[in-house]
Amino acid sequence: MIFLGLGSNLGDKRSNIIRALNRLTATGDIQIRQVSSLYETEPVGFLEQPSFLNAVAAIETPQPPQALLHTCLAVEKELGRVRAVHWGPRTIDIDLLLYHDQVIQSEALTLPHPQMHLRPFVLIPLFEIAPGLKLSGRGLTELLAACEPVAVVPVERIGWSVEKHEYQ
Repeated sequence: MIFLGLGSNLGDKRSNIIRALNRLTATGDIQIRQVSSLYETEPVGFLEQPSFLNAVAAIETPQPPQALLHTCLAVEKELGRVRAVHWGPRTIDIDLLLYHDQVIQSEALTLPHPQMHLRPFVLIPLFEIAPGLKLSGRGLTELLAACEPVAVVPVERIGWSVEKHEYQ
């Protein structure tokens, strides 16, 4: 399975995440299989910004990892993402977390995502939709226990219709 992390802390955060998912499916070759609840989290790195809404989506696509990364970046740009400050505010952020069991280390892409094991705002929604998943032989609860404690608050369970390819 392929997993994407989505986050937003500008504008209508919920709508930004839903719009990103809808744009990804509108490409025609990305199928969303499952989406976690939305979680509210405090910012990481650059702290002087609004809180985030985060989610994780399980998808299927024939696109290879690099092409999928470019698709995600194009959707971010289309939805108004401006990369002014590292870890700064954003309308939408789409991270390629895992692409099956592929390991990639390039200038443009590292898989698995190099910091996901340190981020409760990724691990908690990922656990919700893939509780048996292991990263480098370690379960998600084990990885989460090793993280610094931060508030990751479930906000809303949003329903993705696999059949209709849209939110209900």
